[in-house]
Amino acid sequence: MKKIINTNNSPAPIGPYNQAILKNNMLFISGQIALVPNSMVLNNDSIKDETHQVMKNLKNILIEAGMDFKNVVKSSIFLSDMSHFKDVNEVYGSYLETGMEPARETIAVKTLPMNVNVEISMIAVT
Repeated sequence: MKKIINTNNSPAPIGPYNQAILKNNMLFISGQIALVPNSMVLNNDSIKDETHQVMKNLKNILIEAGMDFKNVVKSSIFLSDMSHFKDVNEVYGSYLETGMEPARETIAVKTLPMNVNVEISMIAVT
């Protein structure tokens, strides 16, 4: 049995998907972009602002599932341009406990939803 996880503290999905799915002890979080919950306006004044918003959205989904970033075992980061890697890495790392960082890949892609610069998905376990 899978459990759908959605929270008003993260942006509503912009397509036919849920924010996250909990199956057994594994949480699969859909890719998050820098949409501000409720207003659905992009927080993209800078790549750092954009990444902070993405991480806040992910954090709120984890909280809804009774977890936090310590539960994350895998992250996937998608960038519009690899030149953003350093700034995204800095912000992303600030949300994680040193030594407890999850496995991860970072991939540059041609285009992301709503032409954002960063999208991050995660897998967490209890």
